[in-house]
Amino acid sequence: MQACAKSYGFTQLIEFQIEPRQQCALVLALSEQTERLAQGHEGFLSASVQVSDDGRRVLNYLQWRTRADGEAAFNRLECEGGDFWTLICAHQATAVTFGSFQVLRSIERSADNALACNLYR
Repeated sequence: MQACAKSYGFTQLIEFQIEPRQQCALVLALSEQTERLAQGHEGFLSASVQVSDDGRRVLNYLQWRTRADGEAAFNRLECEGGDFWTLICAHQATAVTFGSFQVLRSIERSADNALACNLYR
């Protein structure tokens, strides 16, 4: 990867393909897991759990200050018995896709409704 700008964060995306009847339980499990990941990690910035209109896909979005922060949180979770593969099997995911990205730009609305570049530092 050619560095064209300073990184302002690290995003992990985990997409699950499931049967719609599994959606509510998986969303709850991911929300609880995300809370455990975020606790005690100053590098945690934000997270969301999103679902597709058809109910067959669930996306877990986690944003960290650095790659090391995200990896440390997942390693700690694993050491504490948070077996990620058990989560996948328990909710009968037919496919799971992992992705990670460096944040170079993030544009958001500010309190006064203007567009602002959020740098996370």
